[in-house]
Amino acid sequence: MMTPATIQATLQPAGDGAILFDRSVLAQFGVRSFDPGWFDPEHWRARDRATELSGGRGGVVRVRLDGGDWCARHYRRGGMVARFLGDQYLWNGPERTRGFAEFRVLVQLAERGLCVPLPIAARYRRAGLHYRADLITRYIAGAQTLSERAGAGLLDAATAARVGQGIAEFHAAGAYHADLNAHNVLLDARQVWLVDFDRGELRKPMRSWQQANLMRLRRSLLKLGVARNGEKAFDDQIWQPLTAGYERALGQVGSSAAAGRSKA
Repeated sequence: MMTPATIQATLQPAGDGAILFDRSVLAQFGVRSFDPGWFDPEHWRARDRATELSGGRGGVVRVRLDGGDWCARHYRRGGMVARFLGDQYLWNGPERTRGFAEFRVLVQLAERGLCVPLPIAARYRRAGLHYRADLITRYIAGAQTLSERAGAGLLDAATAARVGQGIAEFHAAGAYHADLNAHNVLLDARQVWLVDFDRGELRKPMRSWQQANLMRLRRSLLKLGVARNGEKAFDDQIWQPLTAGYERALGQVGSSAAAGRSKA
């Protein structure tokens, strides 16, 4: 896997918008510029390289490539406002577009050693007061979402504790996730990953937003029907191990930071 140090963020004009991309990926295709067609799922379907991914609001495609698979996502609104604006967002400048902002924050999080998908490219297309946006990231091979684990009956106390520990590492670094739910938490054999950092940002670590993040995850798990044996059983078997793992890891990070300050 590439590291943030190897990401060569490059801006390329593209008709009615612009593309922010990692220039190092161009060598994979032997070209000098980023093809806007690479954001289009139909481009990859025509080459039998696209697979639809479940979860979230749709519009997410896995692109199978020899040099490592990609995830291509078209930004779509959720909730009631989606009926009126769909995939359109209010224009406030290039760096505040959803794709550019997420590209930047993913690089920052990866630089802190956090397990996030590395960005490949982001694009906006402007039309008057609104714009549409896309993002391509590296695909995390060999991982399952927490919702998939839960649906397969593989969410136990040990897995929950591991999830709590992983989230604590993000929170200790000030990584705020705007939509922490079971679809955006991934687990492989070694790591816990967080994906979909749309509207995510780096903040000063504070209990208020950290706990709000956790409660959002709890509501997501309950919505999936994980508490089929009752909420008390869910708390005893899943939620308490998760929060215990979270608090333990958060304490370890704090102790390490304090030890580092004392040595300085």
